[in-house]
Amino acid sequence: MVAVAVAAVILVAGLTVRAQTGGAFAKYAGVALYAAFGYALVVCVLPRVAPPVAGAVALAWCWAVEFAQLTPVPAALSAHGRLLRLVFGTTFNAPDLAWYAIGIAAVLGPHWLVRRWAARRG
Repeated sequence: MVAVAVAAVILVAGLTVRAQTGGAFAKYAGVALYAAFGYALVVCVLPRVAPPVAGAVALAWCWAVEFAQLTPVPAALSAHGRLLRLVFGTTFNAPDLAWYAIGIAAVLGPHWLVRRWAARRG
């Protein structure tokens, strides 16, 4: 349940950043939040997943989508609706690869600390 709430907060934050800000900040904050949201979704689907595994799965998804943008497929899918555009994007941008890792690290660290704290409490 906590993972669902975290995912919802990240989603709202990502959409708000993209709607209310502009330029490089909106672009890269949106990319990082997209990756953080992907991480949260992995945890929602697999609640007992280890944080490094969740991070690897989310990063693999993000990078797969980004590299797919070197083909016309994501742009074609994105032409069919705003939601698909948010999920698949249209254009490859190499700096996004690093921003995905930054976004995932921003949620992986706290997730790992909370799991560690919970394990110690028994």
